[in-house]
Amino acid sequence: MNSASTHAYDHARTTPRALATEAVHAGRDDLARQGLHVPPIDLSTTYPSYDSRGEAARIDAFATDGAQPEGPPIYGRLGNPTVARFETALARLEGTESAVAFASGMAALSAVLLVRASMGLRHVVAVRPLYGCSDHLLTAGLLGSEVTWVDPAGVADALRPDTGLVLVESPANPTLAELDLRALAHACGSVPLLADNTFATPVLQRPVEQGARLVLHSATKYLGGHGDVMAGVVACDEEFAGRLRQVRFATGGVLHPLAGYLLLRGLATLPVRVRAASATAAELVHRLTADPRVARVHYPRIGGAMIAFEVRGDPHEVIAGVRLITPAVSLGSVDTLIQHPASISHRIVEETDRRGAGVSDRLLRMSVGLEDVEDLWADLDGALGKAADGATGERATDERAVLSMRQARARA
Repeated sequence: MNSASTHAYDHARTTPRALATEAVHAGRDDLARQGLHVPPIDLSTTYPSYDSRGEAARIDAFATDGAQPEGPPIYGRLGNPTVARFETALARLEGTESAVAFASGMAALSAVLLVRASMGLRHVVAVRPLYGCSDHLLTAGLLGSEVTWVDPAGVADALRPDTGLVLVESPANPTLAELDLRALAHACGSVPLLADNTFATPVLQRPVEQGARLVLHSATKYLGGHGDVMAGVVACDEEFAGRLRQVRFATGGVLHPLAGYLLLRGLATLPVRVRAASATAAELVHRLTADPRVARVHYPRIGGAMIAFEVRGDPHEVIAGVRLITPAVSLGSVDTLIQHPASISHRIVEETDRRGAGVSDRLLRMSVGLEDVEDLWADLDGALGKAADGATGERATDERAVLSMRQARARA
């Protein structure tokens, strides 16, 4: 590559670009210089080196601050070139210095808690609802953490000298409740605010721009986008990223290179997928809101492809009645999924806490995919009809039972 081409590459890499452009090109800027069009998958677990003194120096440097080792890779647990491309791209999309990927979203959250605990900051302030397993991890104190659950207005008063983190989701799982991240960041003071941005993605919201210092994703969801990869990632500044890499190295919660490749590919279509699914979701929200079989619809102001709604009939009949929509956990795939949070994703949360956070027994959560809206509505309409018919039958049975009881008492 000549000097003019090299200059053009450097200019393209550093010039601010729109989100849709970053989604396609971030993490791939060096490919053309290497004569490549598609990012390679590096499946190596180890790498040869004939300079053991140099390797020792690089490992010592990593142990000091967790910075990515300069030069060629050393070992898969220290880092992988394919995964690093995804991390670079996600950091660019979220507007942070760095990002660190893990084997799952829970592994990513665990690493954050371990980093803070290693500094003697084991106390966490959190706002419900959270994803059920995040809630359980904090409540059970599995990593030695102690949690104080508060309403958003109570964050500042709940802070203690040993508070290491304030954890929130917005929109929240599964009620889609939205929080004022800017106000929360102000209330946190010097304590880092971690915002789980899984539902919104950087397409709809960039929490760092509102004051959050850490952004968590279950990359299994929208970032991958096709239901075929499991991963988690934290976007943050480079100092915190270094500590996360050290925890990842020590605990082994690394992301497989093939998963890193699939995630990088998923990011390329993220804006298109999120916007298309959001448009369909908005239309379904309009129809569900007007439907007498639905008691309440939850949908965030920022939009998105997630819908939560409470039915008047039996929610389990809706789950059993869909045919096109898939009844399954998870979300963010190209196909539409529906689930009953009180039975599955939030079953692990104590019932009183679950209901107190707005997760009622009649609440259903739907992740809208890329199917045609009319096909989705036809399927949902049929399932709602079965649920309503079941509820009518139950009411009729109850009324007959009451009448029989009254008649028996009259005869007595």
